Amino acid sequence: MSPINNQDKKQSALARVLGSASAGICEIGVFHPVDTISKRLMSNSTKVSNLSQFNSVIFKLHANDPLGKRLVSLFPGLGYAAVYKILQRVYKYGGQPFANEFLSNNFKSSFNDTFGEKTGKALMSATAGSLIGIGEVVLLPLDVLKIKRQTNPESFKGRGFLQIIKDEGFALYRGWGWTAARNAPGSFALFGGNAFAKEYILGLKDYSQATWSQNFISSIFGASASLIVSAPLDVIKTRIQNKNFENPESGVQILKKMLQNEGITSFFKGLTPKLLTTGPKLVFSFALAQSLIPFFDKLF
Repeated sequence: MSPINNQDKKQSALARVLGSASAGICEIGVFHPVDTISKRLMSNSTKVSNLSQFNSVIFKLHANDPLGKRLVSLFPGLGYAAVYKILQRVYKYGGQPFANEFLSNNFKSSFNDTFGEKTGKALMSATAGSLIGIGEVVLLPLDVLKIKRQTNPESFKGRGFLQIIKDEGFALYRGWGWTAARNAPGSFALFGGNAFAKEYILGLKDYSQATWSQNFISSIFGASASLIVSAPLDVIKTRIQNKNFENPESGVQILKKMLQNEGITSFFKGLTPKLLTTGPKLVFSFALAQSLIPFFDKLF
């Protein structure tokens, strides 16, 4: 039985970094091809009505190549993806507990008085996740390069990483506002859904004492809520980032075109495959991080 209190055990910073980084490494190793497929579906603005068109969207210039080459084509930008994903997971999964502790130390009574002890605790976790999600824009250049590699490799024109950084500069932060707008509710829903599941469904008093299966169950709730809430802004963000460096479009321009040419349902393009693909990826890494952080804390 967990101790009867409403305060989670604090893990060390080293444990949070190691646990989150390990989760990121495992995630990129298993799910990068799936992520490429999801990004290419979201970036596609044409109607897909047959298998041949679907094949062209997924494999692009390699659509008619042998199966082996088509599968290899799903691994573009792996270097960018690995660096980005590991840093992102360390920042997000390792950083949210620090933000949560800050809120708990300074605003716990306000949350509890307003929402009650159990709901207040879950909402603090969600709010901490939202704050961390907004700050995630600092990693945006790596995300931009990863997505361009996955969806628009022609935009690189033979340039390496350092040359692109030199040439593009702050242009790599294009779409940062839309990214922050997408991350805030998405991260709120991720950590909030996870916390509410642990609080109300699993009845945990100390979230850090959750078993692997409990972390897995609660991560399903958090990941599903996050993907649904952030879907419209995620589509806009992806389309901003996959444009050629020379021909950028603003989020407002993209939004207007989507409404005019594709309709309201275009804001949820790729949601079903994303729930089926990105959903398991997010559940996997989130549950793994939540299990590995306490593990490393005990180990060291």
